[in-house]
Amino acid sequence: MAEPQPYRPDRAILTLGEGYFAKVAAANFPKTTLRFANRRWAAQVGLDNLDEVGWARHFGRFEPLADNLPTPLALRYHGHQFRHYNPDIGDGRGFLFAQLRDGAKASGGRLLDLGTKGSGQTPYSRFGDGRLTLKGGVREVLATEMLEALGVSTSKSFALIETGEQLTRGDEPSPTRSAVLTRLSHGHVRIGSFQRLAYEENAAEIAALVRYCLRQLFGEDSDDPLRLFELAATQTARLAASYLAAGFVHGVLNSDNINITGESFDYGPWRFAPIWDEDFVAAYFDHGGLYAFGRQPEAIHWDLAQLGGCLALVADGPALAEILSDWQAQFEAALVAALVRRLGIAPDAAADRDLVSALLVALRAQSVTIDRLFFDWRGGRVPDGESYRDAAFVEMRERLASRAPLPHALDHDYWCDDRPCSMHIDEVEAIWAAIADQDDWAPFENKIAAIRRMGAAHDMTP
Repeated sequence: MAEPQPYRPDRAILTLGEGYFAKVAAANFPKTTLRFANRRWAAQVGLDNLDEVGWARHFGRFEPLADNLPTPLALRYHGHQFRHYNPDIGDGRGFLFAQLRDGAKASGGRLLDLGTKGSGQTPYSRFGDGRLTLKGGVREVLATEMLEALGVSTSKSFALIETGEQLTRGDEPSPTRSAVLTRLSHGHVRIGSFQRLAYEENAAEIAALVRYCLRQLFGEDSDDPLRLFELAATQTARLAASYLAAGFVHGVLNSDNINITGESFDYGPWRFAPIWDEDFVAAYFDHGGLYAFGRQPEAIHWDLAQLGGCLALVADGPALAEILSDWQAQFEAALVAALVRRLGIAPDAAADRDLVSALLVALRAQSVTIDRLFFDWRGGRVPDGESYRDAAFVEMRERLASRAPLPHALDHDYWCDDRPCSMHIDEVEAIWAAIADQDDWAPFENKIAAIRRMGAAHDMTP
């Protein structure tokens, strides 16, 4: 991580006006017990001086940060959920708590949002209780830590506070413990934010939101909707590629879960696929496999098309269609780059596509886990083992023979371990069982330490 930065509050969201949000208050929880504090990211946004009481006060009781938003804001949006349009959604169990900047002041820094999950009911809760299970919070921390270590652009789990309530859920043993999670994100503007305005046929507000995104989130002095669509296309193509390279399945890639900046967020039924199985699903309710591992690029592209439809109210339709048609090529190039990078091989424009073709043949053989394959072949190492004597690995072995590793690709002692760090469902359940049965947080804390060590070894943390 970079050197610690000063606290730089911002309230840019207020420039959009009250039509974008509802002012709300956090639930009054019975207790606030700090379970996770992301101190390394706290240092990047000038909050590293908080003690445990301060973490609980700001991220359990939601006492406003200095010179920041005086009142939490539940954001308004619509969205397609499993391809069905829903105009009755919004922040139903979360809100925007604060905005701030990271990075050096001279460079402007990115606008970052501190948003919540499980902070209580809002006008958009519908029939929900506005709460989050502690297990759900633990799972999101594990997901974001693993994705960040693997180079995926993701929200950061910033704080997890146990809240002392007993919740009833139909899809897990109940009653179960409760929590509130705070995320650090590069904006909370979703494709669904534009869909709400298009649904209302409000071209003026679409133009205002375009301007906000370009200036506040991308740092460009522009109000050109085509430029925003270009940026969103590039970033979502990279996101889709990074999911596959990480072996990750988000589970619910609805249009209200796609951030305009291409940053991944909101982890419910996520999974890391043990093997390269394109039909592997994360959500038990995804019966048709709409968001299966191998269909995630298709899902993200479909969501991007919905954004294009919204922007057609303020931009040239054929120009938007041309940008959309280029997305597949951008995704394919991003996938090649992401897979070569995870292998720890120096890029070679003339040879990378053939190497990745051979790599995909090897992965689809499913003789080893995704994590194991990338670990064993890191930096062009050629492992000797029964699993790699299959014909599926012949071409990959040949194409790696002449390739140079990235500088320092194997310098970290992580690469001498017996096995790679992974995050499969049995590991997640074991970590939760220790918490649920013995209130033992050591496996959770040890896993985060192991993930961060792996991230340092990859040198892929954004």
